Amino acid sequence: MKHWSKMEMLHETVKNKNIFLKGTHSYYSDAYDNGFEKSVVRYLHGDEISNQWEPRWEVDKLHIGDYVCIGAEAVILMGGNHTHRSDWFSLYPFMDMIEESYQSKGDTFLDDGCWIGMRAMIMPGVRVGEGAIVAANSVVTKDIPPYTVVGGAPAKPIKPRFSPKTIDRLLALKIYDWPEAKFNALKKLICNSDINALELAHQAYDSDQ
Repeated sequence: MKHWSKMEMLHETVKNKNIFLKGTHSYYSDAYDNGFEKSVVRYLHGDEISNQWEPRWEVDKLHIGDYVCIGAEAVILMGGNHTHRSDWFSLYPFMDMIEESYQSKGDTFLDDGCWIGMRAMIMPGVRVGEGAIVAANSVVTKDIPPYTVVGGAPAKPIKPRFSPKTIDRLLALKIYDWPEAKFNALKKLICNSDINALELAHQAYDSDQ
């Protein structure tokens, strides 16, 4: 039975070969729809129908880091709508002109530890940086820097989560690349805001190994 208290762990459910998962902790709040691949990821080659087709071009792919949180009814728009040319007089995707009309937006990246709010839309080819927050109902059309809160349509920066120096130090630590044992050992400091304590614990842990 679906309920808002439950979640879909992506590594257990994702089947599309064009979706790449970094780890085993990213999730989708799937209580209100048909799940991540059927409801969130739109126009991505590799589902049970399009998987039978031979792609006419290199497929834009979706990369999801570890510890990514994706809110209910979010939409990640992929490559299936890249055939509406705004620089042509007609926007219509005529099948006999489909290859000429296609313009790749590139791969889409949801970096480690980011949070996509409820009903947010991620447009093709953007990168949501590590630890970034996308407010509910936002439309992301451009890359989002790490540890930045954005909101609106189109989404614009609201504020950084931490000072620029702290963000640089966080990125240098590469906490989402740590082995599981180290991450768990330092979890209380990761779930905190004392960057000095986290750096010291990181150094102590590595020196003990």
